[in-house]
Amino acid sequence: MPDCALVLAGGKGARMKSELPKPMFEILGEPMLEWVLSACERAEITEICVVKGYNAEVIDSYLEHRDGNKCDTVLQKERMGTGHAVMMAREWLSGKLESSSDPNVLILCGDAPFIDEKTISESRAVHRKGGNAVTIITAKVDNPKGYGRIVKKDGNILGIVEETDLTDRQRDISEINSGAMWFSIKALLYALEEIKPNNSQNEYYLTDSIHILSQAGYTVGSYISENEQVVLGANDRKGLLRLNDIARKNIIERHLDDGVEFTCIDGVEVGRKVRLSPGVKILQGTILKGDVTIGKGSVIGVNTILENCSVGKNCVLNSVQAYDSVICDNVTAGPFVRIRPGSIIENGAKIGNFVEVKNSTIGEKTAIAHLTYVGDSDVGAEVNFGCGVVTVNYDGKNKYRTTIEDGAFIGCNTNLVAPVRIGKKAYTAAGSTITGDVPDGALAIERGSTYIKDNYSDKKLKK
Repeated sequence: MPDCALVLAGGKGARMKSELPKPMFEILGEPMLEWVLSACERAEITEICVVKGYNAEVIDSYLEHRDGNKCDTVLQKERMGTGHAVMMAREWLSGKLESSSDPNVLILCGDAPFIDEKTISESRAVHRKGGNAVTIITAKVDNPKGYGRIVKKDGNILGIVEETDLTDRQRDISEINSGAMWFSIKALLYALEEIKPNNSQNEYYLTDSIHILSQAGYTVGSYISENEQVVLGANDRKGLLRLNDIARKNIIERHLDDGVEFTCIDGVEVGRKVRLSPGVKILQGTILKGDVTIGKGSVIGVNTILENCSVGKNCVLNSVQAYDSVICDNVTAGPFVRIRPGSIIENGAKIGNFVEVKNSTIGEKTAIAHLTYVGDSDVGAEVNFGCGVVTVNYDGKNKYRTTIEDGAFIGCNTNLVAPVRIGKKAYTAAGSTITGDVPDGALAIERGSTYIKDNYSDKKLKK
């Protein structure tokens, strides 16, 4: 039986004081919407429709460029409640009936990022086994304020009452609605026809479908998630900060359990996709974003940023910023090193202070000690760079590559004007601007003539 998901992502989030749609605010560098979509995909739900609303172009642009399955979208022009949002997807839902006799749909909130694969999978099993028309995903919490309560009688669900419509007695109920529900699509389409805006907000509540279906004789069930955080969302910047803190702590605790050492977690941020081997040490101020892997024995930080990078074993990276690059085993880098996309730092290389590497390969045991720029270059093994070297890769119109063969020695303040090749074990003299290839084993000296003008400063000051 095919399953699909409908993600409600039309909210404005006025209290955020931003033009960004609410589900696009980020938790650890990823939009809340992405957390929801990826949870569905991990639970093998690949047919997903996103209900967009406020500033819909931002949602469209993100979905167009994200990795993962393609999502359909529908537009909610007016925001008149969760029930109204689902009504905008009637045609999409009806289309699912054509491919299956009784398909199910999971409805999720795009601004509740902590829905997880286990909750989705286990609630789906409960929904199917019970033959339910609707299965509500709930959680029991100590402080239910602000959430809709699950109202039951003799263990049977009577309905969900929103915070603004609670009676005094109902406010003590600790089981709350997560906003996530499984529906039989047939039952959902029936309920949508019956929902009315009879509430203090004059909105169409999806939660009213529970009472409607129960009264019509449909089976209504629930699944209490072990993950209390499935109910959490953010209505303002304080709430968003809280979600980030929770996510950050959860991920760090998972890595601690796996044998990773954190000496201090001040300023430390580790993304969901990051893979750390046992024995890795993370120091304060480290930020790991996107697809990052780090091998055993490596020490990362202080104040290092890695994004979409692979780092090998026994590396030491101190105050390094690296993006979309590969750093192999036994590399030391820093402080104040920038490694830009497309770079490969091979085994045993040493990158010192105030060095920038861009779209280049740095060979094994090569040393770039300090104050150097290496761009669009192929550098061999055991090359030594003096201070202040620049590979001059751009002529204002085109970029060219520099090749430096194994064992070469590049003197201080050398400019290598690409395209140029420095041969094996070749030398460049300090202060040279090299514009032509240097043969293997040769010394290249390319300096302008020196002219001395005596008493120049006295004449200049006199004028």
